[in-house]
Amino acid sequence: MDDARPVHRVAIAPFWMDRTEVTNAEFARFVAATGYITFAERKPRAEDYPGATPDQLVPGSVVFSPPREAVPLDNALRWWRYVPGADWRHPSGPNSTIVGHDQDPVLHIAYVDAAAYAAWAGKRLPTEAEWEFAARGGLTGARYTWGDDLTLNGRWMANIWEGAFPHKNSEDDGFSGIAPVASFPANAYGLHDMAGNVWEWCSDWYRPDAYALAQRAAGGGVVRDPRGVAESESFDPQEPGMPKRVQRGGSYLCTDQYCTRYMVGTRGKGAADTGSNHVGFRCVRDANPAVPAVAVGAGR
Repeated sequence: MDDARPVHRVAIAPFWMDRTEVTNAEFARFVAATGYITFAERKPRAEDYPGATPDQLVPGSVVFSPPREAVPLDNALRWWRYVPGADWRHPSGPNSTIVGHDQDPVLHIAYVDAAAYAAWAGKRLPTEAEWEFAARGGLTGARYTWGDDLTLNGRWMANIWEGAFPHKNSEDDGFSGIAPVASFPANAYGLHDMAGNVWEWCSDWYRPDAYALAQRAAGGGVVRDPRGVAESESFDPQEPGMPKRVQRGGSYLCTDQYCTRYMVGTRGKGAADTGSNHVGFRCVRDANPAVPAVAVGAGR
């Protein structure tokens, strides 16, 4: 895809990454220890949302709400809606619960929430280049985290959408929505769900030409430990004026009919103050800096 070009080489310092996405149980321990209140649980400030009426300024989050029949795919508002009372404890709205879902990835997590958890855990959020290196599991240039074929010996390798999007999920992979972490095989580095299930926050600010800028700064050579652009340089052509962070990996809603960003070289983005019921995260921490760096391929 255009925003994942040019293909280039990156050198990454060693790091450790969480084996799975952060779960409801893990996030609950963080909240119990700190009293943290997520962005979705806070009342929106009128100054941040000019033109919003008082009845609209209520805590909540964005929830996938599939239509009953086929609809044109040119307007995502046909299957997304803001639900008052939706948050990490109530992923579908105020009457839903996470009881019995301890091992599901935590949802409705804005970037600021993920960063707060990572700091509490003594970790941080991965850079986009770190995330891609880890997702590839050593398969440089492969289309998916497990190889070049969408299924492996007839087996689905990730929780993505099968069927007719957005109204009918055939559940060929065994799940109609979120799957508990590690429900699918790990990649060669022992990491689960680096494709599908939930989008994962990265620390980089998003620009569609970020790779070109990084390669230019490196004089066309190997880009070393890229950290992305500054917030002031973040740009999304679809929503100019709204800085966004990079998201990676795709989610259970990704499909070849609309969004194939479960492919390992593709990129996503989201406003830092926005979560939904298909966005989560995992953390990293730095390893021994004396260990030599590894050269990896970025982009497709």
